[in-house]
Amino acid sequence: MSQEFKHITVLLNEAVEALVQDASGFYVDGTFGRGGHSALVLDQLAEDGQLMGIDKDPTAIAHAHERFADEDRFSIAHGSFAQLQEFVTERGLQGQVDGILLDLGVSSPQLDDASRGFSFLNDGPLDMRMDTSSGESAADWIARAEEKEIADVIYTYGEERFSRRMAKEIVAKREEEPITTTAQLSKIIAEANPAWEKGKNPATRAFQGIRIHINRELEDLESCLDQALEMLKVGGRLVVISFHSLEDRIVKRFIRQHVKGDEHIPRGIPVTNDMLKIRLKNVGKAVKASASETEENVRARSAVMRVAEKVA
Repeated sequence: MSQEFKHITVLLNEAVEALVQDASGFYVDGTFGRGGHSALVLDQLAEDGQLMGIDKDPTAIAHAHERFADEDRFSIAHGSFAQLQEFVTERGLQGQVDGILLDLGVSSPQLDDASRGFSFLNDGPLDMRMDTSSGESAADWIARAEEKEIADVIYTYGEERFSRRMAKEIVAKREEEPITTTAQLSKIIAEANPAWEKGKNPATRAFQGIRIHINRELEDLESCLDQALEMLKVGGRLVVISFHSLEDRIVKRFIRQHVKGDEHIPRGIPVTNDMLKIRLKNVGKAVKASASETEENVRARSAVMRVAEKVA
């Protein structure tokens, strides 16, 4: 029997409260995970309400079929939320979505299961793919990527200042033997890191950067946000929970862009909202997890939730 890994849903009540405004509406949980948000959304929906989940992870898809096997209001799509428009259009509901929820980052079961290759704490195969059925694993990428590419990924996505030293060491070590496990990579990175931060594993930033690159997380997020704007109905809500600054920066910039509208109109010219092409309005301020939630779940410390509503 496979081990079951627990997942604590972050900002559960806050996200669903912001998302569900019409109990008879159609909603999308773009990051199903283990279904924490989806379960509460379904609790809020009327008999004619509908929820579609999306997830890259085949394990999450299997869990969805098992958990909601008898739930007629629920459906699940295997793929990236960057395929949002495709999945919504298949259901003939483009421009009619009442709410879209994105809970970004890696789920606890993915992090805790050493066989997935996300963790530098537990040894396992160096995979890191959220969708294990397709794409290139971290081990395959590290085996072929040039030193500069490895350094750029670790620096850009991991925000690691010692990325060049780490990349140089990775390339040197792979000449001696293939780097195929998380323990190998973690050790190489730790030895190449001259300034360990107190309370932070020296491989943290590099692993984050490689994971983001392997899964195209930021590219998929930007694509999904653009599609979400078109898939939502007027009055529909976009709710996004981010876990690091790169994600939150993208979400914040996207919302701000469509709240302000066209900034290229010359000053002094009287304009209407239609002329400005304002598409969104902010709903409240950014929300962070409470002290009690972060005490219960340390991974909630970095969570930031932003909510916007489509106005045109």
